[in-house]
Amino acid sequence: MEDDGRIVVDILLADHPFEGFLDPVRRRAAEFGAAHPRYEIRISTYRYWTGTGREDFIRILDQGRVPALVDVFFTETQHARDALAATGGPLFTPVQRAVGGRRQILGEPVVIDDLVDSARRYYSYDGELVSMPFSVSTGLLYANMTMLRAAGITDLPQDWESLEAACRAVVQTDGGPPHAITWAVDGWFFQGAVCQQGGLLTDHANGRSGRARTVNLASEESLAWTTWWQRLHKDGLYLHTGQAQDWAGTLDAFTEGRVAFLCNSSVMAQPVVSAGAQAGIEVATGGLPRNGAVPYSGDILGGDSLFLAAGLPPDVQDGALAFLQYLLNPRNAAAWHKSSGFIPVTHGSHRLLEAEGWFTEKPHHLQAPKQLDASDGTPAATGALAGQLAIMHTDLVQAMRDVLERDADPARRFAQATATAQKRLDDYNRQTAQRHAGHPREPRASRTTA
Repeated sequence: MEDDGRIVVDILLADHPFEGFLDPVRRRAAEFGAAHPRYEIRISTYRYWTGTGREDFIRILDQGRVPALVDVFFTETQHARDALAATGGPLFTPVQRAVGGRRQILGEPVVIDDLVDSARRYYSYDGELVSMPFSVSTGLLYANMTMLRAAGITDLPQDWESLEAACRAVVQTDGGPPHAITWAVDGWFFQGAVCQQGGLLTDHANGRSGRARTVNLASEESLAWTTWWQRLHKDGLYLHTGQAQDWAGTLDAFTEGRVAFLCNSSVMAQPVVSAGAQAGIEVATGGLPRNGAVPYSGDILGGDSLFLAAGLPPDVQDGALAFLQYLLNPRNAAAWHKSSGFIPVTHGSHRLLEAEGWFTEKPHHLQAPKQLDASDGTPAATGALAGQLAIMHTDLVQAMRDVLERDADPARRFAQATATAQKRLDDYNRQTAQRHAGHPREPRASRTTA
C-alpha cells in the first residue's frame, strides 16, 4: 500500500516489439484507477523474445516472488503452473478459483464465462480456468491475389494439395516470382500442423489429462508435414531465407512480391494488408492449408495469458481480479483487438465489433476467430501443455533446418530431435518433482501438476 493509502496492484506484462504496443493497457490502468480511487495499477514489462528474455523470465518465476498479475507466453504455461512461491506453495492460484462464482468484483462484471472456447480450453485444466487469456492469435495464409489471378487462380487453396498446385501455377506464369510461398521456420507451425491433423505432441492427451512425460516429434502427423514441406523446398516452390524464425524476412519477401503466399500470425493481418496496399498488392487472407488426406481437428493458438499470484492480501487480489475483468470487458477487449491485432477474446467483444461493422470494413480480421472456432475441441486441437515446450520448438526448428539445408532424412532427423526433447522433458519433470518434494499442495492443485 502506498503512503497515500492507495492499494497497489503490480502487473508484469510482456512487451512486444511494436511501437506503443502496451499504450492501450496503460490507458486502461489509468482509467481503472480513476474509477476505483483506492487502487493504483502499476505496470512493469519484460521482453520474452529478445536476447536472454526467456531465461530472465524463467528466473523470475523460479525466485518464487512475483507481482499480482504476470503475463505468461503460451509455451511457458506449464512452467507457470509448476512454479513455487518462496513459502513452498503454488506461485499462482487459478483465476476461476479466485473469482469464486462472483458475478461482479468491485463492481466490474465478471467475463470469464464469456471467453471464446479455444482460449478458455487452452488455459484450463480439469475444467478450471487457470489463467486469463489476454493476447490470442493463430496462423493465417496471406495471398497476393494479383499474382494468383495472373495464374488463373481465383479461390484460396484450402489444403496442401491445392496449395502445392497453386504454387506450381504461380511460378510457371510469365513474369511469375522465383518462389511461390514462404513462412518462418518456427516450432509454432510444426505444432499447428500436428494439431490440424489430430496428432498429439505428448502423452496424457497432450498433457491435458496428466503431466506430459513422453514427447514425439517424429509422429506420422509431423512427418507428413515435414516431407511435404521438404518437397516444396526441393522443387523451388518454398523460399527458405536461410534463417531460423525469420518472421521479418519472410514478410518482406511477400510484400516485395518475391512470393505469392505467406504463412504468418493473424496478429499481422492489418500490417500485411496495409503493406500490400502500399505496394499495389491486393491481399486476401485464409486459413492455414490443411492435410486434405485426414480429418481436420483444429488450429493451434498463440499469445499469452495473465496468471494471478497466490497468497495476495484479499484487497490486492480483488483489485487484480477486477482489473482483469475491466481489461477484457467487451469495449476494452474490442479496443485491444483493434490496436494489437490479437483476436477479440470474448464473445461480447466479437459481437460489439460485428455491430460496429468492423469485420465488414476489415474482413481480414475475421478469419482468425473463424479458424479457432472451427476446432473440434479435442486435446489434439487444443495444443500441448508440457514443460520445456519452448525448447521443444527450438528442437523442431533445428531439425527442419537440417532437412532444408542439408537434405537430412526427415524420419531419422526428427527421431533424433525427439530423443533430445525427451531428455529435456525428463530433466524438467525430475527437477520439478525435486522442487515440489516436501511441499504438498491442496488436493485439486496437486492434480494440476501431477
